[in-house]
Amino acid sequence: MIVREFSAGGVVLRRMRGRWFVAVIEPQVERRGKPVKSTARSQREQQPVRALPKGTIDAGEKPEQTALREVEEETGVRAEMISKLGDIKYVYVRNWGDHARVFKIVSFYLFLYRSGKLGDIAPEMRVEVQRAFWLSLDEAPAKLSYKGEREMAERALQYLAIHPELGSHATNTAPAQRWDGGLQSG
Repeated sequence: MIVREFSAGGVVLRRMRGRWFVAVIEPQVERRGKPVKSTARSQREQQPVRALPKGTIDAGEKPEQTALREVEEETGVRAEMISKLGDIKYVYVRNWGDHARVFKIVSFYLFLYRSGKLGDIAPEMRVEVQRAFWLSLDEAPAKLSYKGEREMAERALQYLAIHPELGSHATNTAPAQRWDGGLQSG
């Protein structure tokens, strides 16, 4: 028997200093304290996981509502939905509990950053998210950890190429400025 799971997530774009960035999280990863042999694979596995914010669709929730909720919970920012980017479909075997085979669909939506500080998340979310940061959208297709999410970053780039007007709707900001007694530094 195969179990079905449905999740939703977001590709949150922000324009800073004339470039596009995407909100990325590093989920908390349990390390089992076992010594790891140094192989190319183990070194790759020790790299931090870079992922897009996403989570399980709650009962009565629409996928786009889930994506918006997960973006805010996991990154600390508020965003406005632009469009659905697509679905990622895959099968995995749970490595906990019943060890069931799971067919999973994750729907991803494109968002524009509106407000909030990236990484300003509730203490209870620290169990799930180690940190959040802005990654250059140009680098995301190479630096995100999961193939399907790298494809969503590519789709975001394609969307921007087709809809250049989106840049005029984005908040074009520089990183937060600090006040130093009359001198501003970035």
